[in-house]
Amino acid sequence: MSSALTEHPDLPRLRALLADAHRCAIVTHYNPDGDAMGSSLGLSRVLRRMGHAVQVVLPNAPPPFLRWLPGAEECLAADTAAEACQRALAEADLVLCLDFNRPDRAGVLEKPLREARQRVLIDHHQRPDMDTVAAFSDTSACATSQMVVDLLEALGQAHHIDEGTATCLYTGIMTDSGSFRFSSTTPHTMRVAALLMERGAVPDRIHAAVMDDHSEQRMRLMGYMLAERMTVLHDLGCVVLVLRREDLQRFGFKPGDTEGFVNLGLSMRGIRLSAFFLERPDRIKISLRSKGALPVDRLLADHFEGGGHVNAAGGQCSGPIDACVQRFMDLLPAHLRAHPA
Repeated sequence: MSSALTEHPDLPRLRALLADAHRCAIVTHYNPDGDAMGSSLGLSRVLRRMGHAVQVVLPNAPPPFLRWLPGAEECLAADTAAEACQRALAEADLVLCLDFNRPDRAGVLEKPLREARQRVLIDHHQRPDMDTVAAFSDTSACATSQMVVDLLEALGQAHHIDEGTATCLYTGIMTDSGSFRFSSTTPHTMRVAALLMERGAVPDRIHAAVMDDHSEQRMRLMGYMLAERMTVLHDLGCVVLVLRREDLQRFGFKPGDTEGFVNLGLSMRGIRLSAFFLERPDRIKISLRSKGALPVDRLLADHFEGGGHVNAAGGQCSGPIDACVQRFMDLLPAHLRAHPA
């Protein structure tokens, strides 16, 4: 399988960096999802087989449905081991930044990340903004995990992909591609997935471990949201989903419980935009998903401190949740007029 990164101008630089670096750290974004964990763990396993000492550092612990991934138990999370995380970044010869494009996306690890000796970016989000010694940014890739496979192929190190590594990387591709249903899924994506299957990834087991491991509380929270907290704007082709702090408390919310909720709106006939607002103690988290040529990343970047992909983006705002939702609703008609179906 040919690699999409074989001719990348920073590839020789990365080879040289890896030749000189013994101690590596891998860091990903706050609230790590399947691609963040899959790409980080997958790459860490290969780097170790290449002879590097590697530590995966997380801004906070992953949700329970990702903790089964091979190597997840060896990760350091800043919400439980802040000093160890900071030390790992400070002592690393090379820090690899996976699945995020700005230092602030690393949450509480932003400052030690900025102070790291050398950073390499491997990411597929729009508009990267990070000072690095080498950067691999491919917004056409469905997942950073796909890019990791391409990068290992380009480096001539793909032979190190064993069953555990393949499982991690397949998980990242599966989750970020919406189980291969999003428009970012390409023939190359399927070829990469096939390679990972050949190396030991078992699709039905991985899908079950990630998608069929929900608690009763999560299921009840989802049902409540759909019954009581969903607004359907038929004339705009939009669904707005809202969960307040009291809702989370009522159903015993745990991190990861709302993963994928934003996608539910798009399963309704005639809907091309789904918006999800989650009230957290310190901010309102916003997630947008869209269909076709309707972009959502710029809307969040311009108005809600966010960004991401054309059809999938996240942002945030402060203040009362009602005001946040109303601000979005006020902006929405003009945005939809500018991007008709």
